[in-house]
Amino acid sequence: MTNILETVVFADNENATQSQGATGEVTGQGTDPMAQPINPVMNTIVTILPLVLVIVLLYFMMIRPQRKKEKETRAMINAMKIGDKVVTIGGICGKVVKIKDEFVFIESGNIGTLEEKSVIKMERDAIKSVEVSKK
Repeated sequence: MTNILETVVFADNENATQSQGATGEVTGQGTDPMAQPINPVMNTIVTILPLVLVIVLLYFMMIRPQRKKEKETRAMINAMKIGDKVVTIGGICGKVVKIKDEFVFIESGNIGTLEEKSVIKMERDAIKSVEVSKK
């Protein structure tokens, strides 16, 4: 049993003496034949590449579809005309009675009699959806 331990100890001493330089410091040269020098440019690219990929993925998964939806909503609001049925972001349903620059007047129902209509002045941006009237 002692022969095996002595062999291991002697083998470790041989490896340690081969890797030590003249000053007794371990140089690390020649210990790993597969080690290659690290290119700093490649190291920077490998470090930054995952961050760039995450940003590109976020753009295509979140930002681009949101911009597309905003563009469609803006086109729908700009195409709105008198007589269209609308729903506001507050949930008010009604019919467009008058359109001024940035405001839309919506008729939402009767107050008391059939002749007395309730008209609400809303901003164009407060319109959630437009149903085109069929005239």
